[in-house]
Amino acid sequence: MATPRKLDFNEKPYIVIWETTQACDLACVHCRACAQPQRNPVELSTAEAKGLISQIAEMKVPVFVLTGGDPLKRPDIHELVQYAHQRGVHTSMTPSATPLLTKEAIAGLKQDGLARLAVSIDSSTAERHDAFRRVPGSYQWTLDAIHWARELGLQVQINTTITRRNVDDFDAMVRLLETLDIVLWSVFFLVPTGRGQTADLVSAEEFEIIFEKLYRTSARVKFDIKTTEAQHYRRFLLRRRAEERRQGVASARTSVAAALGGDGIARAPRGLNDGKGFVFVSHVGEVFPSGFLPLAAGNIRQQRLADLYRDSPLFRALRDTAQLKGKCGVCEFKDICGGSRARAYALTGDAMAEEPCCIYQPGRNAQEAEPALMGGT
Repeated sequence: MATPRKLDFNEKPYIVIWETTQACDLACVHCRACAQPQRNPVELSTAEAKGLISQIAEMKVPVFVLTGGDPLKRPDIHELVQYAHQRGVHTSMTPSATPLLTKEAIAGLKQDGLARLAVSIDSSTAERHDAFRRVPGSYQWTLDAIHWARELGLQVQINTTITRRNVDDFDAMVRLLETLDIVLWSVFFLVPTGRGQTADLVSAEEFEIIFEKLYRTSARVKFDIKTTEAQHYRRFLLRRRAEERRQGVASARTSVAAALGGDGIARAPRGLNDGKGFVFVSHVGEVFPSGFLPLAAGNIRQQRLADLYRDSPLFRALRDTAQLKGKCGVCEFKDICGGSRARAYALTGDAMAEEPCCIYQPGRNAQEAEPALMGGT
């Protein structure tokens, strides 16, 4: 699946994430959903879920992700993956690493038409990862799932959430990932919502240190790297590319146009942000700009997804960079970055406020803010 190099975010999103359920047998310390063991009796029915998938197919959304909670807690999940595949929807899933994630379950998902399995690793050691997930054995279940998926020929993506609890484990994490046969490392940066705590958020200065490590890592590893809720990594990449161009040094592969490519999941178009090419549908059908920005535009039980995305005042405002405030509003990188709207809301109560975890001062390098296609969300 080729990644579209030009999408009109006013017309359709690049990615839709559906929270299939909030039920989950883990109790992760950073959980956006505050997941709990039992399913909500009013979550979307099988028929409603198929209706959502049909709308996504009609909109020709490039990437569809089934998340949770744990999607495997839904007894109809295989039927829904099959239906998405039949409708031509490119689907990936982020199941929880629990005893439900068996080799047989993964084989079934592969047969159903699942394009990619994404699992989380938040530390290089079982002790620290399991403490993060608050269930002993989660680390080993994750490694088993990775090996089974690769044996079955299913692509694997690793998700890692960077917090105060694991930032010191970054280098060891990279060494671990290099031993695994994965196609993408998706690095999430904490947004204090749900169980996520502000005290676990790394500082703006630490963001830059991690950006540098991500950049250096991307130059040598075989898998792709993208960021989530670190939109200012694009600014970092552009500035590094400009610096290397001045010095006559070849850029690392993720800092050039090749950062956009692959199969449509690895990289995302320029400017992707909360509500701008990105949609999150909750387990009960509420439509949010992202899973980390708890402002609903409406519900698919009352309105079509396309109408909510295109016409709701919330989504239209989030796509209008002229409404950004503080230094984000005057930043020369605002159209390719725009800062995390979710983190701005979490820390200030204003979704249009400036990115709280960015050290950059606008106006210093206007010549570097050239049009470019940068990966990461």
